[in-house]
Amino acid sequence: MPDKFNMSSPPFDRLSEREQTQLRSSLDVAYFREKDVLLKSHQLSQHLYILIKGSVEERDEHSKEIYAHYTFDDMFDVRAQFGDPVKHHYVALEDTLAYLLPKDVFLSLYQANGQFAAYFDSNLATRQQLLEDAQKQQNLAEFILTKVDQDIYHPALILDAEHSITEVTQLLLDQGVDAALIGLHDSDPRRQTHPSALPYGIVTRTNMLHAVVLEHLPCDTSISDIATFPVHQVEKEDFLFNAMVTMTRQRVKRLMVCDGSKPVGMLDMTQILSTFSTHSHVLSLSIARANSIEELALASTKQQQLVDSLVSNGIRTRFMMELISAVNEQIIEKAFELILPPAVHNHCCFIVLGSEGRGEQILKTDQDNALILDDALDWPDKEKVLETLSHTLARLGYPLCPGNVMVSNSQWVKSVSEWHRHVRQLITKATPDNVMALAILADARAIAGNLTLLAPISTSLREQMEGQELILADFTRPALTFAVPLTLFGNVKASKDGLDIKQGGIFPIVHGIRALSLEYGLEATNTFERIDQLVEKRVLETSTANNLSEALKQFFKLRLQQQLTHHHTQNSIQLANLERPERDLLRHGLHVVKKFKQWLGYHYQIRI
Repeated sequence: MPDKFNMSSPPFDRLSEREQTQLRSSLDVAYFREKDVLLKSHQLSQHLYILIKGSVEERDEHSKEIYAHYTFDDMFDVRAQFGDPVKHHYVALEDTLAYLLPKDVFLSLYQANGQFAAYFDSNLATRQQLLEDAQKQQNLAEFILTKVDQDIYHPALILDAEHSITEVTQLLLDQGVDAALIGLHDSDPRRQTHPSALPYGIVTRTNMLHAVVLEHLPCDTSISDIATFPVHQVEKEDFLFNAMVTMTRQRVKRLMVCDGSKPVGMLDMTQILSTFSTHSHVLSLSIARANSIEELALASTKQQQLVDSLVSNGIRTRFMMELISAVNEQIIEKAFELILPPAVHNHCCFIVLGSEGRGEQILKTDQDNALILDDALDWPDKEKVLETLSHTLARLGYPLCPGNVMVSNSQWVKSVSEWHRHVRQLITKATPDNVMALAILADARAIAGNLTLLAPISTSLREQMEGQELILADFTRPALTFAVPLTLFGNVKASKDGLDIKQGGIFPIVHGIRALSLEYGLEATNTFERIDQLVEKRVLETSTANNLSEALKQFFKLRLQQQLTHHHTQNSIQLANLERPERDLLRHGLHVVKKFKQWLGYHYQIRI
């Protein structure tokens, strides 16, 4: 029987061949009947239990409170191996087989192998990293680990601002490149507009051709007059995938590569495409070139192929979110441009809310959007056009919102002054519905039209909510409403519909972090960025923040895996489909959620 022991997943894959042989030779197998007590509380344990078959419940001896369930490939009680008494009862829920690993063998392996020992660190981020390392050869494509280095980019050609168009054309030809960086003078007025940007513009052969042929500029025109500023950039040694995300989001074909404040190279899209197989930029070009809804719909259907490619290549979930969020923005913005009359484009702002507003959506889900109008805008057929826009987005794969949070609903279409009044009313009268509306607006992100219309409203919301502890207590309460599903881990306890990972894991983190962001006036809308900013503000400890981020990434990853497997967009996780390391990370992630909810309850003095 020990020959069949699973050595292929963490932490046992960390062991050397000799250590694996030592482990196998020391294993014993034990059989327990239903209701047998495997471990009793307050006693010392002499073995680490690793389940072969059946299920075991961990519960309090007196109150009978259930802490966890264990099934195939799960192990317990690790903490008792280090000398502590067993804390709870472990009871067989059915006939059960288990491997017994002697305590002295476990400790000898723990002390001899640092990677094996690291797995048993209570830090969730450590366990997540070990699992990712174990899956790297199988699930990660090489390009996700590729860095922006000298093998990828070419050296930067940096020219003085005094050069003429003719001189720069010749220099580009001599150097065999099609773009150059232009050092701008301190007196250049554009530098006052973007004081934090590096003092370089960019010029391409296309820029110069357009300047001479279309704008009829003299060939001796100073090159600084036509240089584009500021220049989008990527840091040397950053992931090449991040460069692709920036190019996709900013719709540029080149990035300045920087080593701190010094430009060291130029990276163009052809170099990216030679390394990446997803071709997201090709999809972006298809979206940009669409001249009708039919063409846009055709381009939009390719988004699922992009997701499938990213998943099959093992791309990390957060990177996928960033890239797909950028593509979603482009699709929605293009629909906005095609449906709304050009005359109103600069007089309204289309905003996305919910997971799309936070940049945490991978598969297309229900629409959550709203519109901000200029106070002076006169738009007689507004309702009809916005109804068409909502149904067009549905045609492009974004289903209509069951809660009717869409621009086709007049309640989510207001002028700037109306939105300001509406926010004040929501905060003044914090009913459950108003609190939910505030939560929705807190994640707003502008993606089409006049993007500047959103900032004053978002600023007003943050300023009015900052430090409002009573309102924030009501705001936070929904995050504490649902019980953490720690008792649903085992097959016996899991419902046939699975575990609702959004209700039990994702929402408490997202909403709790959103509340803290409002309390401390943070500008970020993405949950991971909010967590980072809360660490900077010393609201969260670094270890807590790391665990929250890793738990949330794991929840998103598990949900996406099962959504793709079962071809749906629901939030249920079928535990029987998970490998033991995934179940282990899920259980630890939910413990992180439980601790965070306890902390939120204490922080806001909420009793549930």
